[in-house]
Amino acid sequence: MTLTAFFATWAICFLAAASPGPAVLMAARIGLTEGFRTGLALAVGIGLGAIIWAMAALFGLSLLFEFAPVLLTAFKFGGALFLIWIALNMWRNADAPIAEPTTGAAFRSIPGALRLGVTTQLANPKPAIFFGAVFVGMVPTDTPNWILVALLGCIFLGETLWTAGVARLFSLEKTRRFYITVKHLIDRAFGGILALLSIKIATN
Repeated sequence: MTLTAFFATWAICFLAAASPGPAVLMAARIGLTEGFRTGLALAVGIGLGAIIWAMAALFGLSLLFEFAPVLLTAFKFGGALFLIWIALNMWRNADAPIAEPTTGAAFRSIPGALRLGVTTQLANPKPAIFFGAVFVGMVPTDTPNWILVALLGCIFLGETLWTAGVARLFSLEKTRRFYITVKHLIDRAFGGILALLSIKIATN
């Protein structure tokens, strides 16, 4: 695998990570409500989830989905239900006041944010199909294992840094202050968008 092909493969994966989806939406929401520290842990979890799907694609899970579409359907509906549950909670708590860092309110733990990131990423099985298609088309079958490990590392960094950047942007004080004034609208909008993304995951 040439260096050019390596970076081209990584660039395609990074652009996919940067596209709007449940992971990006969750990073924005956690950055707004719980700050960058929790958002960073969430981003690491999202990166780990991407690695799990990428490794699954390397081991042929995307082919398994093709031969057993009922398995993909089960993954899609299970993930969609999880995301809809989160969306409903966003909508239900839209009128609740946001906790301020100075109040000593207990935000989500770092392990909890990490688990949420992994679960959010795994709730969408389509990355396995995407990674499978990219790897089949761009990664030669005789690629050494150390190059595959390096590629997985780059995918992890791309996913993590992008979602961490989103969390950081939405954790800024000016952004947070604006959010506080229109929290009920933003939370319902986030919940509605997440629900629509869930339906898209389940039906496409």
